[in-house]
Amino acid sequence: MPGERRRPMPRPKLCHSNAKNQASFLAYGQEEMAAGETQLYAKVSNKLKGRSSPSLLEPLLAMGFPVHTALKALAATGKKTAEEALAWLHDHCNDPSLDDPIPQEYALFLCPTGPLLEKLQEFWRESKRQCAKNRAHEVFPHVTLCDFFTCEDQKVECLYEALKRAGDRLLGSFPTAVPLALHSSISYLGFFVNGSPADVIREFAMTFATEASLLAGTSVSRFWIFSQVPGHGPNLRLSNLTRASFVSHYILQKYCSVKPCTKQLHLTLAHKFYPHHQRTLEQLARAIPLGHSCQWTAALYSRDMRFVHYQTLRALFQYKPQNVDELTLSPGDYIFVDPTQQDEASEGWVIGISQRTGCRGFLPENYTDRASESDTWVKHRMYTFSLATDLNSRRDGEASSRCSGEFLPQTARSLSSLQALQATVARKSVLVVRHGERVDQIFGKAWLQQCSTPDGKYYRPDLNFPCSLPRRSRGIKDFENDPPLSSCGIFQSRIAGDALLDSGIRISSVFASPALRCVQTAKLILEELKLEKKIKIRVEPGIFEWTKWEAGKTTPTLMSLEELKEANFNIDTDYRPAFPMSALMPAESYQEYVDRCTASVVQMVNTCPQDTGVILIVSHGSTLDSCTRPLLGLPPRECGDFAQLVRKIPSLGMCFCEENKEEGKWELVNPPVKTLTHGANTAFNWRNWISGN
Repeated sequence: MPGERRRPMPRPKLCHSNAKNQASFLAYGQEEMAAGETQLYAKVSNKLKGRSSPSLLEPLLAMGFPVHTALKALAATGKKTAEEALAWLHDHCNDPSLDDPIPQEYALFLCPTGPLLEKLQEFWRESKRQCAKNRAHEVFPHVTLCDFFTCEDQKVECLYEALKRAGDRLLGSFPTAVPLALHSSISYLGFFVNGSPADVIREFAMTFATEASLLAGTSVSRFWIFSQVPGHGPNLRLSNLTRASFVSHYILQKYCSVKPCTKQLHLTLAHKFYPHHQRTLEQLARAIPLGHSCQWTAALYSRDMRFVHYQTLRALFQYKPQNVDELTLSPGDYIFVDPTQQDEASEGWVIGISQRTGCRGFLPENYTDRASESDTWVKHRMYTFSLATDLNSRRDGEASSRCSGEFLPQTARSLSSLQALQATVARKSVLVVRHGERVDQIFGKAWLQQCSTPDGKYYRPDLNFPCSLPRRSRGIKDFENDPPLSSCGIFQSRIAGDALLDSGIRISSVFASPALRCVQTAKLILEELKLEKKIKIRVEPGIFEWTKWEAGKTTPTLMSLEELKEANFNIDTDYRPAFPMSALMPAESYQEYVDRCTASVVQMVNTCPQDTGVILIVSHGSTLDSCTRPLLGLPPRECGDFAQLVRKIPSLGMCFCEENKEEGKWELVNPPVKTLTHGANTAFNWRNWISGN
């Protein structure tokens, strides 16, 4: 069955025939390799002085990594942070090609954002559902400005500078709207860009190509490398080499050749599809509304040139190797597979190279699924042309923009545009999220008795119970009124975090109720946003649930900050809450609850005076109302209406408030992601289904 995790048939050990065939060649170039590397990287440190990259490079060099290896890690991760590069180096510690100076390939695309992008992605999904996958599904919606070209790792900063120069030069003449005209043929469907807007976009591409060629200086000609390998012609594919140690000896230094696209500018919707699907695809394309305003960004991407002609697989399940020649798989790993090199693999197995580790080995094919070509590409830098952007795609200034890979237009910093920029950028927003599904919500108030041994230890009686519980000083009993997320709650939180990542939202700070389920949800969302190490969770008791709804005559015993930190939650211990834990009163009145929520949300917003991103509040269903109405200037609801409303709020329900400084008020707007809806799944006892009963 599809997706079934079964171990394929036994297979022979991996025979590294390719390595054997090339052993003589590698030995031939061993001494030349060392000399070539020395010559290639001897002047790197001096060349990098005065540029912005040393701030990222120096921590890696201080840890003992060679210059060329550190540069390779930075280029492979988009030169965003030293931490990401260090993690890449850690994962690639056994990569046999780690020391090979193989450059990345780069390309420049013009990408739509906002409502138009959403409609295009909707077309992608629907066309795939109705007409099967075609070549266009391999890449995100884009207009190609410059085809892929190579650039040495130490010169990638030059590409960033070229992008910024080209953008600043053409910003004033860049079209406020890019007209798109639908074109259809027997094997192609897409939007053409015509007229003067197309001319301006071509001029931008040519300017970038010229600047990149001048700044980057020299680059590697891949065709020339292959044609110079002894005993091989120009048709040699890099996949035929287990290592490319010959590169540094057989590099031809020549001027960087960045070729702008001079043909018809187009945004492909479908390509190489079945002819009988043309009519359906046209109907879907004509349904795309082109009247939406769109902010266009020029985005610089890179890919690993070695795997251009490979298939890309994504690991669905975890796999631990049973033999030394097998790959370790974690869910989400990408594997490059050459279809022409599977003779050594037996049925059910393939030979691939892990993008995460660079290692080669066998893997069970039914543990994977096909991925898109662009899934493994790395985004480096973006240049945003329009000033009329929303808070999700704008940054606080050039410094933070450079960290995130986005260049703001040069004119945005001019005096004439300052007020417009402040009105667009200097805004706050608050996203209030309910926690995920809690264990007692599914298994009742006596849930703890179901998962406790007589000696007070935890075990998992059902798959929807979490795998483990964090340690508490007073033992498992304290979980009774402070339950954790269920397994489904964990899944819900991760899905929401992943959707927030796709939305492009920029979280600047996170507050959470001290309830374990809320802190867990906040942590899981941050993990999916790749922010778990960058943003600390501020625990605010003032947004805890209305204590009248809590069982018992005393407030629940919640985990202390020390216990949460010991359980690997990234807690901000310096934060001073509006309401300390000791101030929570049992069975408080509705007015007392509303008052503390109001005081808490005001302090949380005022605690972040300089933040112009999104303040994430992870709490209970009740806070979607009690923490937003004070911002909106609305009085509290009637108690009965409040209770009825809260019962209807699902797990991961969201409310989104945005500050409108021009009018001096806050407004409710659409949340950045849609609601998570799912059905119930009842308990199943196989004994009741024995044949004949």
